[in-house]
Amino acid sequence: MITESTAAVRPRNRKQLIAEAAGRAFSERGYHATSMEEIAAGVGITAAALYRHFPNKYALLAECAHTAADALVGALDEVPAEAPLAEVLSALTRVTVAHRESGGLYRWEARYLNDQDRQALNTTFAHVVNRVTEAVRREHPLPDERLRAAAVLGVIGSVTMHRTSVARRRIENALLSSGLSVAATDPTADVDKAHLVELPAQPVPRTRRAEILAAAIPLFERDGFTTVTNGRIAEAVGVVPSAIYRYFTGKADILAAACRQAAGLLSQAVEENLRGVADPHEAVVALAATYVAYSFEHTALTRVANAELGGLPENLRQPLIAAQREHIAVWEQHLRAARPELDAREARILVYSGFGAAFEAGRALRWRDEPEHRAAVTTLLLAALSL
Repeated sequence: MITESTAAVRPRNRKQLIAEAAGRAFSERGYHATSMEEIAAGVGITAAALYRHFPNKYALLAECAHTAADALVGALDEVPAEAPLAEVLSALTRVTVAHRESGGLYRWEARYLNDQDRQALNTTFAHVVNRVTEAVRREHPLPDERLRAAAVLGVIGSVTMHRTSVARRRIENALLSSGLSVAATDPTADVDKAHLVELPAQPVPRTRRAEILAAAIPLFERDGFTTVTNGRIAEAVGVVPSAIYRYFTGKADILAAACRQAAGLLSQAVEENLRGVADPHEAVVALAATYVAYSFEHTALTRVANAELGGLPENLRQPLIAAQREHIAVWEQHLRAARPELDAREARILVYSGFGAAFEAGRALRWRDEPEHRAAVTTLLLAALSL
């Protein structure tokens, strides 16, 4: 058992160490699935010692959210107003890579902040977006500079989506190069990209089990897995809560089934749209268009799968992680065929950069599913891959 007497001499930056440990835990496992005891153990102190610095878990969440966001603003404040875009992005990249392990907090867990903290965080990020947008507009006066800026920030933030082990300078350079490529790309240049692929139709819920899944996914997406009860799902379906257990062992089983459905639909779409494509470059374009089309058509399902995976029990999570890795391996294979100079790690970093660009660009467009939006996001994804 850890006690204050056996712990190391109290460091002066203990509060910072606690916040860093909490950020990593929240990012990896989710806010609700992480306990104060787990965070304390990560720092090597007792839960009682942790409570001397933070009165509750929410205070920790707010501290984590604001600390790294403020670090981004601080890094930008050190860059001259008229500095080249590369200098602006380099500053952001250094901070983001340094906070890599806690970056998932912003993408998914910030939704648990109260209105006041969320508004403050949004104001901070708006400052970052505006600064990048100004630099993009100044250096590359092309259409949709704010969309390009969002995609650039998605590229930089993509380092928080994976744990590929690469030297810090190497990954910073890869992200910078990818981000600069996105910034210099006209997203309106190739409207035909929206028509390159077709997706398999999402199954119509004809069984009670399928109806439960169809009702649960939008609830999970809107309110978060932890806050949605089986009773609410049952009410949405029009059955009594006990009926849920005829089809699922619990709420986690519903979430896992939704994630399996997401992975299956995407895998089927990739297989269909790669069939008969021999040219490596065309294969990557087909992958990009498929991924973007899927993201627009199945937004809630994708967000749920990405946001809630870490909170699943190990036995349910591992098959889904394996499916994710298989999908990434397909991308790596085709990207390295199109760009033979890349090694496996470089290719993986770029694939996630493309995903990050697509996610933030799609979010900037509020996922309004229009052909020109799909085409623009596909173009930006490919730019992140330098294709």
